Parts: sequence; structure tokens; C-alpha cells
Amino acid sequence: MNKSAIFSRDAVFTSFQSNQDQLLKEIYDKLLDLGYVKGDFLAHIIEREHNFPTGLDTSTLGENLPNIAIPHTEGEFVNKRLIVPVALENPVVFHNMIRPDEELSVKFLFMLLETNPDGQAKLLSQVMNFLAKTPEEDLRNFLNFKDPDSIYEYLLQNFE
Repeated sequence: MNKSAIFSRDAVFTSFQSNQDQLLKEIYDKLLDLGYVKGDFLAHIIEREHNFPTGLDTSTLGENLPNIAIPHTEGEFVNKRLIVPVALENPVVFHNMIRPDEELSVKFLFMLLETNPDGQAKLLSQVMNFLAKTPEEDLRNFLNFKDPDSIYEYLLQNFE
């Protein structure tokens, strides 16, 4: 797998938002400017997140790991296949993908952009594989990174 093909240096972000919809809009605006998503992407990713939450409780991976979310929507709203890492300066509430009634305080996103309707499962499994295979201490450090360059370099070196 060509890691530089699923990560792009200009699509690694840090956000100060503390509201989920505002966070998704901020990332959407940047991705739209870069030409990575289409104009109707935002409405669909917000709707999908409300109906099919993507928060992930990381306590099963280790102690004191920040929770993550993996928002995504259909490929028809995407122009380029990417995983978009987003470090959050403030926790943002997402609902748990396993128990949708449960709220999670999330500190890191892996937004999935997939043009192929059948490809989202593969991207999701790659993210889950990365989380499962990264040693706990390394994962804790990584999920607390705030610098986009550091995030990008770490993923190029460690994402399988």
C-alpha cells in the first residue's frame, strides 16, 4: 500500500472547535477548498453522523487513550480517496458507534474520504488495524499530537 496515497500533507488538521457540527463544517470547508470533496458533502456527513455515529471508545485498546471518531459518508460526495487525520484541541462529543445512546468525549478524528462505494470498509479496517497494532504508549502519544506535520510523518512511518 502506498501510504502517501491515502494521506495528504495538506489534509492533516488541528481544530479548536468544541461542537461536532461546527467541527465537521470547518474540516469540510478546508477539504472543499482543496477539491477533495463536493459541495453536498457537509450535509451528508452531518446527517450520517447523526444517524450512524462513529465515535469509538478506545478504552479497549489501553488505559487513558483519547477517544476517536471516524466520520465518513458516501463516495458520491467525495473527489479523492483519503484518510484525513484531525487533532482536536478541545474535546468534541460524538456518539458511540457500538452504543449510539452513549456520548463520548473525542480528541482525534480519522475522517474517511472514499470514492468507491465498497472501499469504506477497507479504509475503516486499515484505521482499526493501525489502532490495534500500535503499542499502547505510542498510540497514546500519537493521539495527543497537535502538530499536523508530526501527525503526517508519524502516519507515513507507522500506518500499515
